[in-house]
Amino acid sequence: MFNTLEVEVHDGIGQLWLNRPEKLNPLSRQTLHELAAAAQWFDEHDDVRVVIVGGRGTSFSAGADISAFPTAGSAGAREAADTGRVMAEAIEGMRVMAIARIQGWCVGGALVLAAACDLRVATDAARFSIPEVDLGIPLAWGGIPRLVREIGPALTKELVATCREFDAQEALRAGFLNRVVSPDALDSTVLELAKQIAARPKSPVAATKQHVNAVTSQMVGTMRGWSDADSLIAAIVDPECSAARDVYMAARGHGKKSNDR
Repeated sequence: MFNTLEVEVHDGIGQLWLNRPEKLNPLSRQTLHELAAAAQWFDEHDDVRVVIVGGRGTSFSAGADISAFPTAGSAGAREAADTGRVMAEAIEGMRVMAIARIQGWCVGGALVLAAACDLRVATDAARFSIPEVDLGIPLAWGGIPRLVREIGPALTKELVATCREFDAQEALRAGFLNRVVSPDALDSTVLELAKQIAARPKSPVAATKQHVNAVTSQMVGTMRGWSDADSLIAAIVDPECSAARDVYMAARGHGKKSNDR
């Protein structure tokens, strides 16, 4: 059913794994489609009470698959640019709570995926960054309103505009993470949290999620993310943005890919 994910359910707890560890679990267009489909799959299973979202291997996810980003003027470019927003809304819109299990790198679009989850637990060695501006593109996929919701407007502006890396302790202080634990304790902590949620009556837990999401959506306007794809397409054809993208890619040994993300 899924080629880039693993999906399973045990005792009311769903587990959704990004499963391309050799590439640090990149969020390709196929993976984004599969994440949205997995969210629907979980919603169709009445026995699921909570979902854990994690990445196999050493990292949660290195973010958007740069090599797969659409070129300007290509057929379906806007639809492709909008796939991440559709994914984030599907994960956030699941009827049950989702817990992001984060280790290693959590980069760019992976932060949007984590922000679309309801709760987040990371190891103390986890590292975060939002390199989109260095790539000459805006943070899209509804990432801006979700970060504003979780960490506030000033820190969102700083982290997105400077592209600087930050660690788990800073993410915890900012309110992005619920808990920071040692790598050895990550699985047991996430599973215990999932069990605590799964043990509660399903209806009031779901109502709590929906109520909080309804309140915050009025505060930060996550639905405005529909226009993010247009900003992405505009950045692809902007000469200054294209030059910045070439510099970023060359510095990382990827060569000239001025139309890639």
